[in-house]
Amino acid sequence: MRDLVYPPVVAFAKTAFTVLDLKIRRTGTEHVPRTGGALVAINHISYVDFVLGGFGALPAKRLVRFMAKEVLFRNRYSGPLMRGMHHIPVDREAGAASYRTAVEYLRNGELVGVFPEATISRSFELKEFKSGTVRMAAEAGVPILPMILWGTQRMFTKDHPRDFTRHRPISISIGAPLTVTAADDPAEATARLRTTMAGMLDESIRSYPEQPAGAWWLPAAYGGSAPTPEEAERLDREELAERAERRRRP
Repeated sequence: MRDLVYPPVVAFAKTAFTVLDLKIRRTGTEHVPRTGGALVAINHISYVDFVLGGFGALPAKRLVRFMAKEVLFRNRYSGPLMRGMHHIPVDREAGAASYRTAVEYLRNGELVGVFPEATISRSFELKEFKSGTVRMAAEAGVPILPMILWGTQRMFTKDHPRDFTRHRPISISIGAPLTVTAADDPAEATARLRTTMAGMLDESIRSYPEQPAGAWWLPAAYGGSAPTPEEAERLDREELAERAERRRRP
């Protein structure tokens, strides 16, 4: 796969990180294979998770092909970049095509990035996982690399203004590969993946250098003022209802 667009985008991102003086801490990068396919499963807490998630694979000199909303590929600005970086468009009304493309990429030795929660978590804790992650890995015969991002929600997330304050700490943690096979029950394998990532998230939050009580970006269970998972689920339902109403309007 020829990459004429991705390397310049990576260089631009590195420059932006330098300008912002982000304090990026990467752990577990030794788990990223130097060659061969793997499915990178990432928690989703911000709109910049694509950028920072890909950054986690750079020490292995690998590029991640992300599964992303199809609308990004139709945008006049982001579309050429998304296509040029060979990311995978996901149409939620017809997801079979993106699933097949992801499996093909994995079989061809690519790293594919996926967000098992499918959407940003307003609570910053893990939402329920979709089973597509483990099913793709099993079908392609590749391992799953669990990745946890923390701190990215402070930059750009739902319900809060963008804030690219300098010197911000960012945590990128990559766990040991998980193996799934066609013989595994998808629900059980998905639960195992979520449990693994929940433990990694807990460790990332507790080891984060800033822990201000009541902070909006800190989960309620850790003393922050972010919505609880139940409150976040209600907000998600309201958002979906509003979108449906807008589509019905002439």
